[in-house]
Amino acid sequence: MHQERYSRQELFKPIGTDGQQELSEKHVLIIGAGALGTGASESLVRAGVGKITIIDRDYVEWSNLQRQSLYSEEDARKKMPKAIAAKYRLEQVNSYVEIQAIVADITYEDLLKYAEKCDLIIDATDNFETRFVINDVAQKLELPWIYGACVGSTGMSFTVIPGVTPCFNCLWETTPPTGQTCDTAGIISPAVMMVTAHQTADALKILSGNTEALSGRLVTFDVWQNDYQSIGVSRMKKADCPSCGEDPTYPYLTMESAMKTAVLCGRDTVQIRPAEKKMIDLGDLHTIFSTQGLPVQYNQFLISITFDPYRMVIFKDGRVLIHGTNDKTEAKKVYHRVFN
Repeated sequence: MHQERYSRQELFKPIGTDGQQELSEKHVLIIGAGALGTGASESLVRAGVGKITIIDRDYVEWSNLQRQSLYSEEDARKKMPKAIAAKYRLEQVNSYVEIQAIVADITYEDLLKYAEKCDLIIDATDNFETRFVINDVAQKLELPWIYGACVGSTGMSFTVIPGVTPCFNCLWETTPPTGQTCDTAGIISPAVMMVTAHQTADALKILSGNTEALSGRLVTFDVWQNDYQSIGVSRMKKADCPSCGEDPTYPYLTMESAMKTAVLCGRDTVQIRPAEKKMIDLGDLHTIFSTQGLPVQYNQFLISITFDPYRMVIFKDGRVLIHGTNDKTEAKKVYHRVFN
């Protein structure tokens, strides 16, 4: 039965048995395990890619279930970290693929460490700042990566090949102003599926040795308005680009030394990442907060504490989400009230 697993894919001549063998030897790094990350990882695992590494900083919530295909109601009830829940499900889909799950808010140092061992990076993030870091890492390591984004009924995708195509910095130069997000404009699952279809199709082309089939174009669409565009962008490649030009400086690979706060993708939530990573004993915290009579949810990956009007989620690496505010100053006050 195992020999027949990929038989229909091998019948597709551009892949064939040789391409299938190449897929089985490849390693893909997926940044983000939301709608795009779950769709892309499932497609690639079913296709027989040898190893998938998934990095995500968040946990499963009820609002995710409408479009994030790997998760269940039980995952939402238990507040399972997305990377862990994805790993459990993907291992059930294909036990022959190695799945590595990392619960973390990725830094450039982490990304460099994980990316140097892979063959392709797939962007499944929700913010442009991380994409600029991915772009610089990919350029530095000369790794292909595939950008994807969607909101409402719209989406876009572009595959970056170092030394061949314009890079992400060539196309956008600076972080675009904050616009609509899934939490402000909503999203429908067909938009997600369209983006992941483009991302995984290009991933299969790259991983099976068919890079000549790549279009090199930026794809944008609106599935509700029946609009689809494929835009040639080759002229946008810049010789003086600081990320991919003749004398690259990789401006987004800079040291972060202070506590970092970030409002998460339009949500009423602030993430706080301590300046130094430190492992938290969640069991001790559970005991402390429980004796104070506070509502507490706890698993081996995180602990959630509610104290009106806020809810705090603490991860083992010391990272904290403050739900109930998008004010960074207020979030820091709540953080220091608990940890100082």
